[in-house]
Amino acid sequence: MAIKPARVATLHYRLQNAEGRTLDDSRARQQPLEYLHGHGNLFTALESAMAEREAGDTLAVTLSPAEAYGERDEALVSESPRSAFPEAAPLTPGQRFQAQGPEGPRTVTLVAVGDRQVTVDANHPLAGETLTYELAILAVREATRAELAKGHPLPPGTSHTEVEDRKQ
Repeated sequence: MAIKPARVATLHYRLQNAEGRTLDDSRARQQPLEYLHGHGNLFTALESAMAEREAGDTLAVTLSPAEAYGERDEALVSESPRSAFPEAAPLTPGQRFQAQGPEGPRTVTLVAVGDRQVTVDANHPLAGETLTYELAILAVREATRAELAKGHPLPPGTSHTEVEDRKQ
C-alpha cells in the first residue's frame, strides 16, 4: 500500500544537521513515528518526498532552512529585564521557557544571563539549519474515520476498531 492522503504511515527516522551530527533518532528511542499523510503534520517537502512510497522503502531527504524551521531571524533575539523572570529561579543559558508573543505562546531560549538583563532567542532551535532525514517506511494503512476527523493518528495503544465502534 502506497503513502497517499488519508493514510497513516509508520516510519523510523534519523535527523542530522549539515555537519552530520545526529539530532534525533526514533530507533534509538525505540519509538517509530506515525503520521497522517496530507494533513500538514510534517514539513510539506518531507511529505512530498514520501508520497507513493511503501513499507520497506528507505530514503534520505535534505531540507533547506526555508523548507524546515525557517531562516534565523535576529529580530527574534532580544533583551528582557531580569525582573521579568521569577526571582528565585536559577537562570542559565540554554534553558527554555514559554513566553507570550504577539502570535500566542512560543518557546524562547535563554542565551545570556546578567544581573540586570537576560538575552532570549525566540527562533526555533533548528532555525537556519539544513536538515537531512533518513527515513525507513515500516507500514502504511488506511486512516480510521476518527483519525481523519482529528487530523492525526490516534495515540499508540489505542484500538482503532474500538474507537470506531464507540462512534457508531
